[in-house]
Amino acid sequence: MNSQELADCEVVKINGLNHFFGEGKLKKQILFDINLTLNSGEVVILKGPSGSGKTTLLTLIGGLRSAQSGSLEVLGEVLVGANQSKLVKIRKNIGYIFQSHNLLKSLTARQNVQMSLELHHTIKISDIKQRAINFLELVGLGEHIDYYPHNLSGGQKQRVAIARALVAHPKIVLADEPTAALDSKSGRNIVNLRQELAKKQGCTILIVTHDNRILDVADRIVELEDGKIRKYQQDQQ
Repeated sequence: MNSQELADCEVVKINGLNHFFGEGKLKKQILFDINLTLNSGEVVILKGPSGSGKTTLLTLIGGLRSAQSGSLEVLGEVLVGANQSKLVKIRKNIGYIFQSHNLLKSLTARQNVQMSLELHHTIKISDIKQRAINFLELVGLGEHIDYYPHNLSGGQKQRVAIARALVAHPKIVLADEPTAALDSKSGRNIVNLRQELAKKQGCTILIVTHDNRILDVADRIVELEDGKIRKYQQDQQ
């Protein structure tokens, strides 16, 4: 596949996607007729106010919950009504970065990164430790490999999370409010680092954010409001 074909490859295809929470009288629709395509190698920002459905859409794309109605295909797999085994299969090809880092407090930075590799049985056990170290060095934490999360700053924790998300060479990286807890300089550095590393690996990046300071990193910006896509901006750079 040449570079143009790779750029045009649709890794996420969404058509008429709806999603609900609750049942009966408590049933509430969260997403309304979502249509969206993510192409290989591009950076897309999904923005919108709190409660607009951004995180819900992210978790559906990431296979963290099963889609209910409409059409959702991720890496060629149909996820509407998908069972747990199919969701697990998809998640192995996706790297996740969350605002709260989700690092295990009892594990060192290296051990947290290694967890992503241990899910992939095709990677040799002898290679796992070194790959984790290599990625921590790439994100500037070569001297903090054996530090526990409570000894790391917020920015350093995010760097561990980036290493963990990218170490297994995922096809898609999903980031949920990755700069919300960081100051402007740290947030910019984190976003630039993630973009640089992910682009080198040729993976698609979807960033959920309301941080207008980082909008310029996107190839496209999608705006979600009240569960509906309101604006769809192309060629931001």
